[in-house]
Amino acid sequence: MKKNSLVFLVSAILLLSACLKKQEPIAEPDPLIQFAKDTLIIKKYLADSIPAKRLDQTGVYYQIIKPGTGTVKPEAKSEIKIKVNGRLLSGKVFTNPKDTLKNILGNQISGVQFGLPLIRKGGRIRLILASYYAFGPLGNYGQTVPPNAVVDLDINLIDIK
Repeated sequence: MKKNSLVFLVSAILLLSACLKKQEPIAEPDPLIQFAKDTLIIKKYLADSIPAKRLDQTGVYYQIIKPGTGTVKPEAKSEIKIKVNGRLLSGKVFTNPKDTLKNILGNQISGVQFGLPLIRKGGRIRLILASYYAFGPLGNYGQTVPPNAVVDLDINLIDIK
């Protein structure tokens, strides 16, 4: 009985190990190559649709629609209240612009962290973000934004604390 169990166990292990394929490591996409691709896509999009300026240091394209009022600009530690109309360059909307979002600016995607300090309370800014500054190679959690997608965000800054 013990001999049969041992033979069965060894056979099962050999069968399982033969079935397992040695997987090649998944190559990480080069963020610089993706950023260059995104930049070309953004330039074409901007030429066809909106005037925008560029933050020289980061590569974030933006258009200040309304600068806002007051002297306070959001910082990384600021609690912000915003409304966002987010869409892909295809026009597909992935956020509900009626929803008000509250969060710490430093917890937002990096493109929003770079762009929002350009306006004040009551201001509105449009950010066209390469995937590197948006949701990257993974997309977002609900998969409403696919991997490596360039996004167009229209953000109203309602409040800063």
